[in-house]
Amino acid sequence: MAAVATALAMPNAQNRYEVSRDDLPLSCPMPGMMLWCSHPKVYLPIETTGKAKCPYCGAEYSLVD
Repeated sequence: MAAVATALAMPNAQNRYEVSRDDLPLSCPMPGMMLWCSHPKVYLPIETTGKAKCPYCGAEYSLVD
């Protein structure tokens, strides 16, 4: 079950997140995640395919409209 990314969540606590265009540009960890320093911040290109995977923690993101 995916969680809405705008909700306060711990990175690596889940491995799938749903994000909206309001969350762009997408970065992992996202702003508001409790452990924002769990790995270096990386921007993920999700606009073209609607999916992205973090190279550090493996979190998968899906763009929903």
